[in-house]
Amino acid sequence: MMNLRDTSAVLRSAFFVVAGGLIVASMLFSNKLAKDLAQEERKKIELWAEAVRLLTTDLDDGVQMDYALNFKVMDGNTNIPVILVDSGGIILETKNLKSANLKDGLALKDEAEQIISKKKYIEVKINDSYSQRVYYDDSSLLKKLTYFPYIQLFVMFIFLAVTVFALNTSRKSEQNRVWVGLSKETAHQLGTPISSLLAWIELLKLKQVDEKLLTEIDKDTQRLRTIAERFSKIGSKPSLAPIDLKPALENALTYMQNRSSKKISFSTLFPQEPILVNLNVPLFEWVIENLCKNAIDAMDATGKITIAVIPERKQLFIDVTDTGKGIPKSHYNTVFKPGFTTKQRGWGLGLSLVKRIIEENHDGKIFVKWSEPGKGTTFRIVLKRA
Repeated sequence: MMNLRDTSAVLRSAFFVVAGGLIVASMLFSNKLAKDLAQEERKKIELWAEAVRLLTTDLDDGVQMDYALNFKVMDGNTNIPVILVDSGGIILETKNLKSANLKDGLALKDEAEQIISKKKYIEVKINDSYSQRVYYDDSSLLKKLTYFPYIQLFVMFIFLAVTVFALNTSRKSEQNRVWVGLSKETAHQLGTPISSLLAWIELLKLKQVDEKLLTEIDKDTQRLRTIAERFSKIGSKPSLAPIDLKPALENALTYMQNRSSKKISFSTLFPQEPILVNLNVPLFEWVIENLCKNAIDAMDATGKITIAVIPERKQLFIDVTDTGKGIPKSHYNTVFKPGFTTKQRGWGLGLSLVKRIIEENHDGKIFVKWSEPGKGTTFRIVLKRA
């Protein structure tokens, strides 16, 4: 049974197939119209050439007759450019040339030469020893119809691009609404039991329960409160303040170190001087915890995590390096998409959440700086200095 993502992919593919079919059918139809019109214009020029032949032949024979029909045929051509040329290449007559209205002999000559160079003509045989040629070009209507399929293709391409953009924007907006709604509902649901736990802790203190036990329970309760606070901030613009980066990093690392295997070693490379960065501490610690948890999972609970802070003049880099399985280059961008995971259990939301917090809440960047399968991975965070 297909899930929602597979169904969406199938529908998008079907949309593009149908759109592509419509484009091809429309272009074929337009091309057929252009060919039909070209044949009709050819027939008109053949008739025009025949009228010229009859007029010339009758004049040579000295026959007196009504030429009204022939002149009517010749005057009936109002849109197809034609040039009558004798056997010596001398232009005898032109009709419907654009430059004729300009009264510029040089421009008229250039246009005539262009039409003649296309070698579209009809032979007009006056007698056995003398003939003329009627050169012609496509009418403005036929030229427009010839270019129309390309204009049509361009318009359809723009339409498809706008459609894809709208669908992606709509899908992303819907995902954001679901994400924000789920986060705020989680924070709301956690609020009541956390308040209850805090009350029970105070009650247990009055019962003279083991102080160490109560301290540990209180730590976990405060941890739940921090998690609820983090979830409540998703979807809203959190307040940022100039904070020394090192204590925030050390606090997150201490939490992860106390809850990870002893086979995982943590190493830090921090500068001596304080580094002020505009941070929302609860959300930023969440980022570091998620990156460390992701690294621990990639190392199968054995390896080393190194966090290095590299200050620059206007910004700073935070590199989180592990000695885990690594990431193929083809997945460098995919790992940040919701639902991407290599674990049998997991929602694949950790790195997506990290990217959202860094880029949307802290106006920073995060990307895979380096990774090699079997050797490890380095995620780089870029933040502006306060």
